[in-house]
Amino acid sequence: MNMNLPNRLTLLRLVLSPLCAAAIVFPIGQGDVLWRIVAALLFAAASATDFLDGHIARRDKIVTDFGKFMDPVADKILVLGSMLALLARYGENTLFARIFVWAVFTVLLRELVVTSLRMVAAQKSGVVIAAAWVGKVKTVSQIVCILVLILIGPGILAYLSAGFMTAMTLYSGAAYLIGYWPVLKE
Repeated sequence: MNMNLPNRLTLLRLVLSPLCAAAIVFPIGQGDVLWRIVAALLFAAASATDFLDGHIARRDKIVTDFGKFMDPVADKILVLGSMLALLARYGENTLFARIFVWAVFTVLLRELVVTSLRMVAAQKSGVVIAAAWVGKVKTVSQIVCILVLILIGPGILAYLSAGFMTAMTLYSGAAYLIGYWPVLKE
């Protein structure tokens, strides 16, 4: 395993993910605003590693199969862990929880389908499929939605960002299925 800088950044994202989830869930009440800021900063820092690792790997031509595989795994852990923490935090808001759980389910379903598709494609063709641009837009929409929920909580902006995130998640999942359908048919 090549532990170059991009791969280290991916591993850093894995380490920051549970810290972010803990900062979202635990502190409610006294000091809540401070903990929201801490959670947002942890999440933003972890999200920044996603952009940095890929940029550095491509710029320095040090893209590895480990990075192509672990980068999306680290993304899933960060995003899904944060979303589950947000559900735990705002579960008492039943309208929000009932709506947001479907957004989380959509993200989870898309990630399972795309990950399975990548595994089948890698097995059949020996190629590790890197993330497409639509997947990157989906990731940005997830980051924005999570930051809105961390900093502001349930409200109109949260519902709008969750709706957009869900639409982008469905669109990117469909794009992967359509793009890699020929590999699946073989």
